[in-house]
Amino acid sequence: MQRFVKKIVDLMREEKLFSWQGGPIIMLQIENEYGNIERSFGQRGKDYVKWVANMALGLGAGVPWVMCRQTDASENIIDACNGYYCDGFKPNSNKKPILLTENWDGWFATWGGRLPHRPTEDLAFAVARFFQRGGSFMNYYMYFGGTNFGRTSGGPFYVTSYDYDAPLDEYGLLSQPKWGHLKDLHTAIKLCEPSLVAADSAQYIKLGPKQEAHVYRANILSEGLNSTQVGSQSVCSAFLANIDEHNAASVTFLGQSYTLPPWSVSILPNCRNTVFNTAKVTTQTSIKTAEFSLPHSRDLSILQKFVTSSEGSSVSKSWMTVKEPISLWSENSFTIQGILEHLNVTKDSSDYLWYMTRIYVSDDDISFWKENSISPAVTIDGMRDVLRVFINGQLTGSVIGGWVKVVLPVQFQPGYNDLMLLTQTVGLQNYGAFLEKDGAGFRGQIKLTGNRDIDLSKLLWTYQIGLKGEYQKIYSIEENEKAEWTDLTPAAIPSTFTWYKTNFDAPLGVDPVALDLSSMGKGQAWVNGKHIGRYWTQVAPTDGCRPCDYRGAYNSDKCTTNCGNATQTWYHVPRSWLQESHNLLVIFEETGGNPFEISVKLRTTGVVCAQVSESHYPPVRNWSSSDFIDGKTSMNDMTPEMHLQCEDGHVISSIEFASYGSPQGSCQNFSRGNCHAPKSLSLLSETCQGRNSCFLGISNAVFGGDPCRGIVKALAVQARCTPSSNFRFAQL
Repeated sequence: MQRFVKKIVDLMREEKLFSWQGGPIIMLQIENEYGNIERSFGQRGKDYVKWVANMALGLGAGVPWVMCRQTDASENIIDACNGYYCDGFKPNSNKKPILLTENWDGWFATWGGRLPHRPTEDLAFAVARFFQRGGSFMNYYMYFGGTNFGRTSGGPFYVTSYDYDAPLDEYGLLSQPKWGHLKDLHTAIKLCEPSLVAADSAQYIKLGPKQEAHVYRANILSEGLNSTQVGSQSVCSAFLANIDEHNAASVTFLGQSYTLPPWSVSILPNCRNTVFNTAKVTTQTSIKTAEFSLPHSRDLSILQKFVTSSEGSSVSKSWMTVKEPISLWSENSFTIQGILEHLNVTKDSSDYLWYMTRIYVSDDDISFWKENSISPAVTIDGMRDVLRVFINGQLTGSVIGGWVKVVLPVQFQPGYNDLMLLTQTVGLQNYGAFLEKDGAGFRGQIKLTGNRDIDLSKLLWTYQIGLKGEYQKIYSIEENEKAEWTDLTPAAIPSTFTWYKTNFDAPLGVDPVALDLSSMGKGQAWVNGKHIGRYWTQVAPTDGCRPCDYRGAYNSDKCTTNCGNATQTWYHVPRSWLQESHNLLVIFEETGGNPFEISVKLRTTGVVCAQVSESHYPPVRNWSSSDFIDGKTSMNDMTPEMHLQCEDGHVISSIEFASYGSPQGSCQNFSRGNCHAPKSLSLLSETCQGRNSCFLGISNAVFGGDPCRGIVKALAVQARCTPSSNFRFAQL
């Protein structure tokens, strides 16, 4: 470990990447959340923390070192907070800054699980509370989602997508409103910068039973045009919090009245005007879709035919196939007495490990089982993650779980029977004490129960690592012809333990590309030899997805989505892995699926919605800190504003709904209320259609008068985004 850390620090120094060298690195981290498991190691754990701190400090990096969740960090190491909320966190010394190194804006998704979702309002609340209560540095985990290409997903059982409900998803698309609301939040915090960096600490003011203010005041030096000192100026910023989970509150602060929604923070950069509240979201909502792509053609007649037909429904109508042998094929297989631990054999070179032995079953055994209505069973004390059991080359049963007991009935023929056990890993343990001892495959004894128990653990077993197709690399462009491929017919599906291959053209445009594998079962996929990752159409429970209420403390089981659907069906294919045509797609399918229904789609934002009322605040981007300091700007000078924006390269092709007045519902479910301005739709269409983005003020004047007096009015809009090339084609 010391050699590795030293190598990295030396490399950063050689490349002049530290801040004192003019580079971007201001801080280094050693260890992460070791404090959570330190107790498991007793005194050795405490000794290790001291050793690793001294080792890191001795490398002379010249920037601070940090440990996350390490309350016993040494005096020269900053201990930091990871979590959903860190506003109450204090480091183990008042000489250290308050750092939030991982603000969890989502959580991990697992095969067959619901999708975690952290509400935008709650995430913004956590950030604002952190800075309100003296926080110095905040980092999102994750800000940009990703993809666990190949076999890199952990868990075990984490899905291939590492989207994490992040503000930027794994395809690089904005997750709205999360991205935009956080952008506005940080703009508002930036407006408070003069007082936040000048004040030594905040003044705490109790505003109510569950309401409080933190006020940052300071005198700062002001400079003239030639940077000459002309005097000092008082600055003041305030954060007003309502931590009541249920009720809004009216509070009085510095002689003015403010209404605070439940579980929210209002930011006042000048201690007078509220420019942002964490619970008031004006940012649009983006609905992401997977669209079929247009073919490579500039011929309008071909494009028109494609649009009006179903030709784009699958990646290919022509597939080839080859079976994966359920037998011993490797020259590297070996035989030994007893059961070996999975990872010690495979060295994680493959998910798959075969165990094969031979069992003799007499006629008397068969008769005894029949006469006593007994089914022999393979019984295993413990197994993880996936087990397949084959008798004489035929799949008998499967078990899925994490160190679960296995009792699997089997059927034998008289005489010798080949028993093959296939253990599979679905990601390795990636956190926790003694994780290196977790292992994979089997624990304890393996027995054949029925007439008389046979301890299979003491038999001779032949071990074979991986798949023949893996070993031959038939997924690669260079080696795929090694296999004896044959044409696939619809009558040959579904088929287990089968390889498939086809070729496809890259879709036009620059939108991110996804493979839709919802027609498949479980396996792995490669494009041009690049490993897309594991796929699995495990379905989430049908229950547990309740309407999401942002109020109150968040946990990963709150606000989950996607109940009753496969956890993941779209798989990211980076465009940099694709060529214009003749891309090789290879699939290994374990449980049976239909490759003819696999499709290549474009991941994009297809629909954007916004709902903004007269009670919302004007856009925070219109303010500047000098406006507050100089007293030039008043809230009365500005009105709320609706902003719609498609992804780059896309335009608003149509306005599907627009109503100024008292619209009801939410995105994709809007309806008119009793109050409606007649020109809403025409005005929005004129303002937005054909453009990448548009802005519209929320006021009666904009809509030609007050459609209904005496109520607070709102504008609700739903628009469709289309690639600009498609929009031009549609107009032709």
